[in-house]
Amino acid sequence: MAKKVNDLDPDGVRIIVPWRELHVGGSIFVPCINTEACERQVQGVAQRLGIGLTCRQRIEAQRLGLRIWRTT
Repeated sequence: MAKKVNDLDPDGVRIIVPWRELHVGGSIFVPCINTEACERQVQGVAQRLGIGLTCRQRIEAQRLGLRIWRTT
C-alpha cells in the first residue's frame, strides 16, 4: 500500500495515524528508532493540517519512540 501524505514512515514502515480523530490533549506513541525523522514528519503533518502537535522522545514498554500530543 502506498504511503499517503499524512502517514509516518520514520524507519521505512508505514504508520497510519488518524490525525483528525486525535482530540486536543490526546496523545499517541509511535515506536521508532529514527525519532528525528519521525518528529520532522509529524511537524510537516501539523503544518499541513493546521493543528498543534508536541513531540517528546520516550522509552515506553521498553521501546524507543516518540510520544505525540495534540495541543490545538
